[in-house]
Amino acid sequence: MSGAATGEGGQGPRFSDVARVGRYFVQRFVAQARAFDQPTFRSLITGHLGVSTEDLPITSESWPAYEHVNVQGALDVILEEHGDAATVVGVADHRHRGPFGLADLLSDSDGFGRHGPRPGNVTRMSLPSGPAGQTRECLSIAVVLFGGGDERTALLLRGPDPEEGSTEVIVEIISSAPVLGEELGRRLRDLALKHNVYRGQVVSFGHSVFGERNSLLRFRERPTMSPEELILPTETFEDLRRQVVGVARHSARLRAAGQHLKRGLLLHGPPGVGKTHSVRYLVSELVGTTVVELTGESLHGIGEACSVARALQPSMIVIEDVDLIAEERSHYGGETPLLFTLLNEMDGLDEDADVTFLLTTNRADLLEPALASRPGRVDQAVHIGVPDREARRRLLALYRGSLDVDMSRLEAVLDRTDGVTASFLKELLRRAAVVAADRDVSTDHALEVSADDLETALDELLDTRNQMTRAVLGYRDEDA
Repeated sequence: MSGAATGEGGQGPRFSDVARVGRYFVQRFVAQARAFDQPTFRSLITGHLGVSTEDLPITSESWPAYEHVNVQGALDVILEEHGDAATVVGVADHRHRGPFGLADLLSDSDGFGRHGPRPGNVTRMSLPSGPAGQTRECLSIAVVLFGGGDERTALLLRGPDPEEGSTEVIVEIISSAPVLGEELGRRLRDLALKHNVYRGQVVSFGHSVFGERNSLLRFRERPTMSPEELILPTETFEDLRRQVVGVARHSARLRAAGQHLKRGLLLHGPPGVGKTHSVRYLVSELVGTTVVELTGESLHGIGEACSVARALQPSMIVIEDVDLIAEERSHYGGETPLLFTLLNEMDGLDEDADVTFLLTTNRADLLEPALASRPGRVDQAVHIGVPDREARRRLLALYRGSLDVDMSRLEAVLDRTDGVTASFLKELLRRAAVVAADRDVSTDHALEVSADDLETALDELLDTRNQMTRAVLGYRDEDA
């Protein structure tokens, strides 16, 4: 007898199977019924506005990724004004669906009806809002409902999302009164500028759009330096300070007298003579001035840096080693070299724009033809050369700091260091301290550098085997 169809191991239906199928259909029916009762963005937004949305215009505003923290600051002002009457709704199931906006959320099509993004938990991210680790909690993506009476508004905020290829902050607005959307868009821009976290700070552009904590602009601590820490010839120091700090401090009087504030300053000279140190001093003096730094791989951000500087005056754009962008245009894959982009940006600013361009270079010869063909971009070129005897004396006193150094043979050291850079002298003292530590290994007392230690260190640096060391410190042998 063959196995019964309903017997153990048979393939026919059993009573338990029928029960399971019944439970499956009941659960599916209940899930569909509950899903039908769940609010959609269409129902939430139309219910809040209280009017048909079909003929209402949608206002759209966008900002670069680094403005996310400022857009949030502007939105926080709006939310605080409305208090408990404002509602923030998170967005779930929005990934891998491509770009979408308010019009899609209000659609009743299958794509964005009950099968598209839906209300969910609110997601936020911490973005830098100042130096020393300051942050602000920012909405990643959310719908915000606020207002009452005849003036009700719904807003969709979408922050930049590298996984989705989005590099902008986008805000879309729909209101029961059409004019409200445009007014709110303008107000958000005004508030984002008014409460801009970059204003008066020192920031630098990263080489990646989604750099440090998803922010293209990175905060830097403003250096603190006294005039005594910048060892330059008196005339050079006065030129620097007058052109940068002096104009900044007398900007109101100069503008009232019809004098332009926009200025360009080029610091040029061999490596190691103190150009970067001079920049640090000027930045330290300009407290309250927005400083945007561009170096290395971030030099491509000239346009964005100038945009930030225009918006956050008084400001200064620092471009170190500007000769790096004065190379063949083929290096950058475009028809216009970055140097000419920079010069065009400098020329495009209004005369009364309180913006300083501070450029440094080791190769002024690469820049001279371009600057000469476009006069007026750089108002003053300041040469910073190797320190003279008196400057070397002051640099050694500065760099020794609290280090106990026997300076009884200082004049001999000055005689032998003619033509060296500030970097060379700084390394000389460090190396002398190492020589002293090797000579006296005792830890019972503070390190003491003898005149012999200083002479030994200088002998080593001037020895022929250290020719490359001297070169990287900016020193050039006379017979090289």
